Amino acid sequence: MHAGAPSDPHAGRTLQWSLVLTIAFVIAELAAGIQANSLALLSDAAHNFTDALALLLAWFGYRVGQRPADDVKTYGYHRAGVLAAFVNALALLGLAAYIFYASYRRWLQPRPVHETTMLIVAALGLVVNLAIMHGLEPWRRRDLNIRSAWAHMLGDALGSLGIVAGALLMRWTGWLRVDPLLSALIGLLIVWTAWDIVRESLNILLEGLPRGMELDSVVRAMREIPGVLDVHDIHIWSLGSTTHALSCHVVIEDVPPSESEGLLRRLNQMLAERFLICHTTIQFEHAACEGCTMPNHRSRSLAAESPQPHGKARHPAAGARRQPL
Repeated sequence: MHAGAPSDPHAGRTLQWSLVLTIAFVIAELAAGIQANSLALLSDAAHNFTDALALLLAWFGYRVGQRPADDVKTYGYHRAGVLAAFVNALALLGLAAYIFYASYRRWLQPRPVHETTMLIVAALGLVVNLAIMHGLEPWRRRDLNIRSAWAHMLGDALGSLGIVAGALLMRWTGWLRVDPLLSALIGLLIVWTAWDIVRESLNILLEGLPRGMELDSVVRAMREIPGVLDVHDIHIWSLGSTTHALSCHVVIEDVPPSESEGLLRRLNQMLAERFLICHTTIQFEHAACEGCTMPNHRSRSLAAESPQPHGKARHPAAGARRQPL
């Protein structure tokens, strides 16, 4: 069974206007940071530039991900967005390292800044970030690449709040080291937003178990379907941030292939409804196969949990159904 995540043209349009709005604000904040001599504003402008890059990569990944499968990319282009999110997160970590360095130098040699300019620009940035976050919210939990862009906006909104507070503090106290301190905090926010994306995108690229899913739970649910005697050699991975796949061997009674059709339908329906796995390749067997598991694979212990049927082995009944992604 093969299915892809439905495309939503509104997501692409939202990413486009978010990108234009962010680029315009980056230019304005860069000019304001130079005029105000504020490292915090310049750091935030750099952060906003990576936000623009994140939105550009998200839009590119979204567009490429909608391309259908072909004779070369038989799974389609689902991972284009995941790869874009991974590259974007790595760029964020590099930017954070530079901000820490610049903050250290400014801490040693503090300089006067124009706190009024900081206050106005940071307040404007907060409005821009919140507006973009609101626009991306419907797709945030369904697409890793869009969640990457949303996380950028969250980090920068928090950074804008910090700059507002810092500008007020400098106005009231005259303590100039607030500026590099805010820059370092923005760097920490960047690391925080990037690290989770690096972990999840790497998990998808390395074909790990989808986030929030437990292998034992899937196996138990499959064994609960009437007619299933055992499940082994199971693999679950993600084609993209919203499309999951499964392949496994299922041991059933010795029945003709035509009688196993209903069992296959029930398995696929359960996997789609309970675990959002809509791309499956299931091989039916009538006896345990020898040498069909990968070395040190988890399926050995899973298969050992239930007794294996005895009897004469026949050719497996193919359980996969091919449909366009």
